[in-house]
Amino acid sequence: MGPWTHGDRQLTYVGDVDFGPAATIDGNVARDFLTLRLRWFDRWLKGEKNGIDAEPNVRIFVMGGGSGRKNSAGRLDHGGRWRSERDWPIPDTRWTSYYCGRDGSLSVTKPSERDAWREYRFDPAHPVPTIGGTVTSGQPVMVGGAFDQREGSRFFGSTEPYRPLAERPDVLVFQTPPLASEAEVTGPIAATLWISSDCPDTDFTIKLVDVYPPNADYPDGFAMNVADGILRVRYRDSWERPSMMTPGPVYPVRVTAFPTSNLFARGHRIRLDISSSNFPHFDVNPNTGEAEAKATSSRVATNRVFMDASRPSHVVLPLIPPRR
Repeated sequence: MGPWTHGDRQLTYVGDVDFGPAATIDGNVARDFLTLRLRWFDRWLKGEKNGIDAEPNVRIFVMGGGSGRKNSAGRLDHGGRWRSERDWPIPDTRWTSYYCGRDGSLSVTKPSERDAWREYRFDPAHPVPTIGGTVTSGQPVMVGGAFDQREGSRFFGSTEPYRPLAERPDVLVFQTPPLASEAEVTGPIAATLWISSDCPDTDFTIKLVDVYPPNADYPDGFAMNVADGILRVRYRDSWERPSMMTPGPVYPVRVTAFPTSNLFARGHRIRLDISSSNFPHFDVNPNTGEAEAKATSSRVATNRVFMDASRPSHVVLPLIPPRR
C-alpha cells in the first residue's frame, strides 16, 4: 500500500504534497510494477520457486518524516518510507480512543461532563467542498490527493474569500495539543459518534487531519487531509433495511474511513473534523428521508454531536509502537 491515488504509483506526489523519492514502486519495492506482478504470477500460476513465499506479507508506505517545507516543485515535503510487517492489521497495534471535547479538544481522557454537545446547521444548498481525498477520475470537477484543507478556486463549490474549512460553522473541529513526540497511525480508522438531528435522515462525515505548525513557507500552517469517511444515518444499522430517525432522540453511529499510514511529527496536531457533507465526492443528503437521487425538496438540518460521560463521541486510532 502506497501513498498514491489510483494508477499513479510512478509519482512521488499526490495533490499539493510530495512523499519523497522512496514513494514510487519503481526502484523501491521492485525494479518496476511489471516485474512486481510477474514474479507473483510466476509463483502462483506457474509454480516457479522464485522466493515470493519468503517475502514479507505486508509492505506499507508510512507517510511523514519530511522537512515540512516547500520543495522545488512548490509542494509540501511530507516524506515517507517503506516498511515491512508480518500481518494486517499490524499485530502490536495499540487501538487508542481519542475523545471529542466540547472545548474542541481531542484527548485520550474520557469526558466526565454529564450533558455536553455541540451542534451545527447543515444546509444541503451549501455543502462542505471536497478538498482532495480518495478521489479517482474526478477531474475537472474534483481532484484527489493531499491538500491544505482550505477552500480555493480550483475546488468545486468553494466561495471567496476562500477560508479554511475549519472556520466553517458547519464543521466541528477537535484537535490535540502539539504532540510532545511523534505518533504513527497505521490501520483502519473508525469513529463512534452519538448524534441527533431534527430531520428524519442526514449524513455525518469524519476527516483525519495532520496539522502542521506555521513555518516560513506556510505561515498559516498546513492542515493535510489523511483519511475521511461518511455515513448516511438511515443505514446506521443495516444496508439492506434503512431506518429513518425520529427527530430528537440520540443515536450511536459508526463512521469509518479507509485505512491509512501516517507519522504525525512532534509539534504537529492530530485533528478530527466532523460535518455532514463532502461534495462532490459524496452526494448531498437532502435531509428529507427521500430515496437517493429522487429527492424533490431539501431541508436544513440541525445536527448535534454529543461528548459527555455517557455519550463519549470518539475516534479509535491505530497507534504503532516505535520501530527501530
